Parts: sequence; structure tokens; C-alpha cells
Amino acid sequence: MSTRSYILVADDEADSSRRLGAALEKDGHYVRAARDGEEACQVITEENVDLLISELVIPSLNGFELLDAAHQVRPTLPVILVSSYGTIETAVKALRQGAFHYFQKPLDLDAVRATVAEALGSSSTQTPISPASRGRQPAASRGRQPAAPGAYGLGIVGQGPWLQQALDLVRRVAPSRATVLLTGESGTGKELFARAIHSMKGRSGPFVAVSCGALSRDLLESELFGHEKGAFTGADRQKPGRFELADGGTLFLDEIAEMPVDLQVKLLRVLQERQFERVGGTDTLTVDVRIIAATNRDLATAVRERTFREDLYYRLKVVEIGLLPLRQRPEDIEPLATHFVQIYARANGKRIARVSPEALELLRRYPWPGNARELENYVERAVVLAEPEATEIDPSLLPDAVRLGSPELRFQPVTAWGPSVSLRRGGEQLQRAALGEALMKTNGNATLAAQLLGVSPRWVRYHADRWDLWRRGTTSRARKP
Repeated sequence: MSTRSYILVADDEADSSRRLGAALEKDGHYVRAARDGEEACQVITEENVDLLISELVIPSLNGFELLDAAHQVRPTLPVILVSSYGTIETAVKALRQGAFHYFQKPLDLDAVRATVAEALGSSSTQTPISPASRGRQPAASRGRQPAAPGAYGLGIVGQGPWLQQALDLVRRVAPSRATVLLTGESGTGKELFARAIHSMKGRSGPFVAVSCGALSRDLLESELFGHEKGAFTGADRQKPGRFELADGGTLFLDEIAEMPVDLQVKLLRVLQERQFERVGGTDTLTVDVRIIAATNRDLATAVRERTFREDLYYRLKVVEIGLLPLRQRPEDIEPLATHFVQIYARANGKRIARVSPEALELLRRYPWPGNARELENYVERAVVLAEPEATEIDPSLLPDAVRLGSPELRFQPVTAWGPSVSLRRGGEQLQRAALGEALMKTNGNATLAAQLLGVSPRWVRYHADRWDLWRRGTTSRARKP
């Protein structure tokens, strides 16, 4: 290597850090150790670090938090995460959040050295989304595999004109404090866009997400606003709410249409005055929080049905970004599939690098009722089922629904009502019956069941767990996507 690279190793285990540092110094690198996340973040801010290697479990900031903090300062900095307690899910999360690679301890030092050389060789060609952006490129856009066309920071992938226009709107709205409403079907990437808005703004506070459809009314109120000790049975201590936790940052309210009307009044006050009280409390708290809301329902219809307040609707809809379903942007299927292949091939130790032309044609023909989330599930399934020596995904690895081009009962409601009427208005007994039937008809697929019922996949998973319905729809809970 023509120049000496500066590598920062963040690990509170001195022996592990020393062994890794010694191995890297043999390759001519300069290695510095940091004992915790805050020290590592300070070094990255003040010095010209070329590569960060971080343990997931370290004091002050964990590996994921350090990854985010490092990319706020240096969007193109390669980051390798290591852990003693890793799983496939941890590896996938690391790669999706922008890590260059993930290793599980005990480390294979030769493999680490090879990956370090690869990361340093590719880092000079990396560029962030734009000079104003403080986001990061996805892991799939680095390393041996070529980047999927149009791969953007935070996992937003595509190349069509709609995506270009949507991202341009994201860039323009990000520097403001305006409330943003993201609309679109389940699985279209609303949370990814919310994170992109937060990242491009570069707010000092965290990104905090809460699903308004997965929690009961009382639990949702406590989660949002917090509660005082003794506020209700079981409240044995004071608990800050999501608004407090998101102070200085962004609060993402997913499935906003499912928020009870009386809580909508409290939310409206926070939007207007930035003030609220904890449940059971009298002290008024003030926060600086940007609100991004999302829904897969038509809020204008909900306003007419009096299930959503009109004043809150217009307060949320300062800037609306509508996300197209995947079936309306077929040009994004190939880059998305390639992106997911690269993520799950790395996570599962497979050699797969692409989707075969025949399989790609089947993917293009399929209507994708579950959108990009369904595509991701099917690609992960294909990678897992592929033989160790396979280098591409062929049609035999795709599920029957994709090969036949016709998901069972797509876009048809399983009950007498259509998706435009909220399932929650039917009562618990009717809800259980409808959800059980939907899971049976979709073989336990939460995404497809949600499409049939006109609700969110999170609502399906939460209530299927609550009512123990998975055995009716599938032989194993592990199959629910």
C-alpha cells in the first residue's frame, strides 16, 4: 500500500484490541485504540481516520450508535463491526445500517486483514448522497460487488424518475422544521424515507420511531408522553416518553391513522406548542422534536369518516411525500433485488452475486402486493435455500407465487368489508376471526395478510402474537415475514 492507513479500533477488551492492532500493524497500518464509543467518536471528529473497527458492545455508545455517529461526521468512512454475541439478524442489521462488513468473535485475523485491505481500497471512491447530506451509502454499494444502480443512503434503492423526484423533495424539506407526511402502501419504505430526512437534516438528537397501530390506547399514550410513578397500576417508576427521548431529533409516528381520536388532540397540542405533560403528571415539558408521520390509509377518507381529526390532518400534511407501490415502478425491481442479494449473501456466507435473467423476468411480472418488503423476504429466502456453490438466484429458488405470477387472493378482502373500512371497528371477536382467516389463506404471510385486511403488517404480527394465531396460518412462527 502506497500510504500508511490510519485505523481506529474501538474495543474495551484490551487483549482483543491489542491482538487485532498487532496484526494490522504488520500490514503497515497505524492503529489507535479507543476504550469506549465517546472516545472513538472524538477521534473520528478530530483526526483523519481511514477505517473504524468497532465492537458492538462497548461503553457509552454501542457499535450501532457509533456507526451512526461516525457517518454523521464522515459519511464515507468504512466501518467494520465485530461482536462476541452475533446472529444472522445482527449481521443483516449491521450491513443495512451502512457497515462495510461484520465479523463474529473469535476473529479470523487473516479474514479481517483481507477485508481491511478491501475496505481501504474502496473507500477512496465512496461519495455521500450529496454535499449537504450526512447520510451514508448502503453496505451493498461497497466492496467486491458493484453497487446497485441508484443506491442511495440508508437503504433507499432505485433508478426510476419517480424516486429521483421523491429524493429531491426529501433534500429540500430536510433542512426545514416542517412536519412531513409519508403516504403509501405497506412495504414501500416509509421509514427509510423518514430516516433519510432525519439524516440529511443532521439534527443532534436521535431518530425515534413508534408504531401507533401496534399498541393499545393506554400503552400508546404512555409510550408517547411518558408517565409518572403511580400514574396507573404497575407504574412503579417515572418513565420518559418518546417525545422526551427524541428531543433535539426526530419522532417518526408510523400508522398515524390508527391513533385514537382523544390522543390526536394531545398530539395536536405538541405540534402547535411543543409542550405536553406525562401521564399522571402536572409539570409541563417542552421539547424540540421534528414530527414525521406515515400512513398506508387515505387520511382524507378517515377525516370524512370522523376517525381522524381534520385540524391534525392539515397540521401533519405540511409536506406530503407519496411513495409509489413497487408494481408501479418496475424499473426499480432489478436494483432492489441486487441490493438485497448482496446484503443476504454476505450475511449468510454465500457466493451469490446476482439474479439470473430468467428469475429477474419473473420478478418483473409479479404484482408485489407486499412491495419492497415482500421482495426482500423472497430474496432472503432464495439466498438461504441456495446451494453453497451457487453464484446466482435462478427461478427454482423463487416461491410458487412468484413463478406463477399470481399471489393468492391478491388485493381481495377476506371479509365482507373492504380495506377502506378500519378493521378495528369490527370488535375483537370479528378481528380474531378475520385475522385467522387471512393467515390461513396466505400461509402465515403477515405482509400478504395485511394486504387482504387493509391493515399494516405490524398490526397483523402484534395481534397474531397476542391471540396465538400463528399455528392456524403456518406450522412455525419463524415463517412470518
